[in-house]
Amino acid sequence: MPHRQAGQRHPALSIAPDEFARRRRQLMQMAGEDAALLVAAAPERMRNADAAWPYRQDSDFHYLAGFPEADAVLALLPGRRHGEAVLFCRERDPAHERWHGESIGTERAVSTYGVDDAFPIDDIDDILPGMIEGRARVYCHFGREPDFDARLLGWMRRLRQLRGGGVVPKEFVALGHLLHDLRLYKSRAELKLMRASAGIAAEAHLAAMRLARPGRHEYEVEAELMRVMRSRGAVAAFPPIVAGGANACTMHYQANRAPLREGELLLIDAGAEVDCYASDISRTFPPGGRWSREQRALYEVVLAAQQAAIDEVRPGRPFDAAHRAAVRVIAEGLCVLGLLRGDADAAIASGAYKAFFPAKTGHWLGLDVHDVGDYRVGGEPRLLEPGMVATVEPGIYVPPDDRSVAERWRGIGIRIEDDVVVTRDGNEVLTAAVPKDAEAIEALLHARD
Repeated sequence: MPHRQAGQRHPALSIAPDEFARRRRQLMQMAGEDAALLVAAAPERMRNADAAWPYRQDSDFHYLAGFPEADAVLALLPGRRHGEAVLFCRERDPAHERWHGESIGTERAVSTYGVDDAFPIDDIDDILPGMIEGRARVYCHFGREPDFDARLLGWMRRLRQLRGGGVVPKEFVALGHLLHDLRLYKSRAELKLMRASAGIAAEAHLAAMRLARPGRHEYEVEAELMRVMRSRGAVAAFPPIVAGGANACTMHYQANRAPLREGELLLIDAGAEVDCYASDISRTFPPGGRWSREQRALYEVVLAAQQAAIDEVRPGRPFDAAHRAAVRVIAEGLCVLGLLRGDADAAIASGAYKAFFPAKTGHWLGLDVHDVGDYRVGGEPRLLEPGMVATVEPGIYVPPDDRSVAERWRGIGIRIEDDVVVTRDGNEVLTAAVPKDAEAIEALLHARD
């Protein structure tokens, strides 16, 4: 992928500046003219000594500004005569750029990123207090970044000292309630990015399936996932889970060090991130190429549960309908196979099924893998609407030490996960390119020889 200078974007995938401006206007309308809204960029975080983690912008800041650098603060000031969207960011500095690469600077913050006004971040303590003077409320993420909280309180102190306290905002309000409701509904441009992210993740999963064989190690499969994502200009949306055999029964397994063994399954949970938008796919398959009878039986239950759950991802259905559908199918299947005693109604009423399916069936997806947005509104499950995106990921996990079941079932862990958009008349599965039918998976594995 060719190097692009600071401020440049991939034209086919980028979100246009006017969409960011529209988001800012919507948020300011919701907050009201007597409010100020402050959002800080993510700080650079150190891994150890002087080595930093790869930089990833704060999702809310990215949603409103699309600006990729640290050391920046976005101030939204409804009704401000000289421009409502003000960005404080690094100035161009040849000495800094020699070590760290080109900065965007205040001029390009306006010309390329479409904010109304921009000032050097070094001047924020002198400029910003006067901008929020006289406003009744400050919307912000208080409590998220201690350094920014301290700076915000410093601005309030400065206003009180200068003006005697009469015009200092009286209220700090959590920004998330307004902003995260906006983020829940994905625009056409956002969905385009999410399709691209899903396509790259699908390609990575297919490559990993072709590579994974008994005798290889989980980390080799992880390396193949990362190779494909990086070769396509994406990064991993989260550290991939590559869990062979009983490791798949650990929900958030991270070690990725064990060898793959003949006769065991491999669970891969991995997603790509493109321009901050995530995908999230899970597949489970036999690296040796063939399912055992017990593996196949449990796999078919999970697949049926996932299909039933996906059918519930459509307008007007409550968010938890997919989970309830998956629980019903899994409870019935576990009872039929003898892992649970009695009938499905009793297993659901008592919660006995949770011994093998302890998780929920999905979560919102977008700029974050577990994306923002309330799951309940007014005490009731949220109704799905077009533009919402959720994962659907039921599973069965039989602990390796569970003596309530026959030994042949123990240590089998299976999850199947897809990313699903609510459309006007149903849904769209973004991640359908990775096969999940048991026979289709076997055919793919046999074709690698």
